[in-house]
Amino acid sequence: MLRTRMQRTQDLGAAFWNDSCDLRELTHAVQAGATGATSNPVLVAQAVEAAPQQWTPVLDRLLVDHPAAREDELVWHLVAAVARQAAQVLAPVHSRSGGRAGFLCVQTDPRAYRDAARMAAQAQGFMALGPNVAVKVPAVPAGIATLEELAAQGIRTNATVCFSLPQALACAEAAERGIARAHRAGLAVDGFRPWVTIMVGRLDDHLKRLAARDGNAIPAELMDWAGIAVFKRAHALFQARGYRSTLLAAAYRHPGHWSELIGKDVVLSMPYRYWNEFEASNIEPRASLQEPVDPTAVEALLRHFPDFQAAYEPDGLAPNAFATYGPTVHTLQQFLTGFDRVVHLVRTRLLA
Repeated sequence: MLRTRMQRTQDLGAAFWNDSCDLRELTHAVQAGATGATSNPVLVAQAVEAAPQQWTPVLDRLLVDHPAAREDELVWHLVAAVARQAAQVLAPVHSRSGGRAGFLCVQTDPRAYRDAARMAAQAQGFMALGPNVAVKVPAVPAGIATLEELAAQGIRTNATVCFSLPQALACAEAAERGIARAHRAGLAVDGFRPWVTIMVGRLDDHLKRLAARDGNAIPAELMDWAGIAVFKRAHALFQARGYRSTLLAAAYRHPGHWSELIGKDVVLSMPYRYWNEFEASNIEPRASLQEPVDPTAVEALLRHFPDFQAAYEPDGLAPNAFATYGPTVHTLQQFLTGFDRVVHLVRTRLLA
């Protein structure tokens, strides 16, 4: 029997994750071979809104169990309830892999992106949600300090809100420092592999917003290569430097974001709609990760966009600029809005 496209993609070395914690989507994804999943405030809001018949009774129970809780505290109780069930869907994968796969990534409070201690404390609380839970932390200065601290404690992490090579390298270096500390403390972290996400489509989006703002007539299809070029260069450097972190591609926008990043030691974290479109397409998976992006495309992007140069060059962005980089600002604002969305869901039920 002919193997599915997702199976053939994994045969070429790339792991497949579902970029959603919606239980129906995740169940189907695991059946199709997914070995992990991610969540964030926007995805939790979408999962709850998509299945009110499932989550409204859960929320009502939480309101009874925590009568004095603030709205934002109730949000985290709801996030925990969603995460526990999603982690259970992935638990068989975790068990079969001996604990190497089958993780659900749960994101720290987006309001805490400047507070390393608060993010680390919340991460420790997430560990009670299941043995196959990892922690998503933003690739900004406080988040990078948190990545090191959590690695030193043996807690699996996934760096998110990351769009550039400098951010990805800083996250991988932080993980290496944390793993070294864990070894010195006698923790069993052999085989410890954090993840570093590059949100490839969000870099493309940023350049398109800049082009529209400035009246730049550069073709949209050229900007579609920006995130791919950064990811490929990051992967080459991760391999050359022997980082133990695994790169993860996220924020899909078009077929190139899945078809051009297939290879060993990467995770393709695809929204439910996109991996189903991949399965239904006539695109044949190939080992594309090592194929260079057309140099003329890279040169044009470098010439037109200083913000692409900032993302593409290893020293293009100073750490103190990570939090104010355009895609970071846009994404943090979206995550904060997503958190407010879940607060609104809670408030609506409280005042019903």
